[in-house]
Amino acid sequence: MSYIPLSTSDLAIASVLVILNATLSFVLHLGLERQLLIATVRMIVQLALIAVVLKTLFALVSPLWTGLAALAMILFAGREIMARQERRLLGLWSYGLGTGCMLLAASLVTLFALTTQIRPEPWYDPRYALPLLGMILGNTMTGISLGLHTLSTGLVRDRSAVEAQLMLGATRWEAILPVARTALRSALMPIVNAMAATGLVSLPGMMTGQILAGADPVQAVKYQMLVMFLIAGGTAIGSVSAVLGGVYRLTDARHRLRLDRLSSP
Repeated sequence: MSYIPLSTSDLAIASVLVILNATLSFVLHLGLERQLLIATVRMIVQLALIAVVLKTLFALVSPLWTGLAALAMILFAGREIMARQERRLLGLWSYGLGTGCMLLAASLVTLFALTTQIRPEPWYDPRYALPLLGMILGNTMTGISLGLHTLSTGLVRDRSAVEAQLMLGATRWEAILPVARTALRSALMPIVNAMAATGLVSLPGMMTGQILAGADPVQAVKYQMLVMFLIAGGTAIGSVSAVLGGVYRLTDARHRLRLDRLSSP
């Protein structure tokens, strides 16, 4: 495979588009120019650092360092889930539920792909393991975040209806089922939309990158199909486990709604 290398000047020219966005924000009084420029600088620094880290990991091919890098990715993603919640669970649940569900889902799906479809030698080769994990993590994080957000806000909004069902003898699972279903629909809708639009409306990043690097388009499409299947599986496992965990935490064994376990908005 061959690819066209990019120089620093090439990137500088492309960055003019971001400056244009910031200028438009300033002219239209959107108030986003500062956030946009900070996000751009943060992205540049993070990508530069990850390039150095990945180059080192690719040279080492160590299960220990690959595992530590994967754990760090999961822990940072867990923090992002917590930060996106309007009403957070109190205590360790605030960070632990989303992180734990993401660890379960992303690890299972990534190991499944590495040991059954891709089969690198060794199976923990960071050149394959970390990019796969990153793609699965990003989408699973979004699903879990949306699911927990919709669950907590929905229970606050429908508190009277849920408590009325509980008083009439419904179990906590029966009373919260409509809200939980809405939360799961919200969590899974982004990946459903992405799968429906892939190929016809958008060319995903992984497939585009492989094609630009000179890969056969048919093989690039096969890899993209595999990645979409993995993302769908990881998002579903993570979202379902997170929403069920949220229902468990926001109720108790006496079938009472426990919104006191949520923080104030």
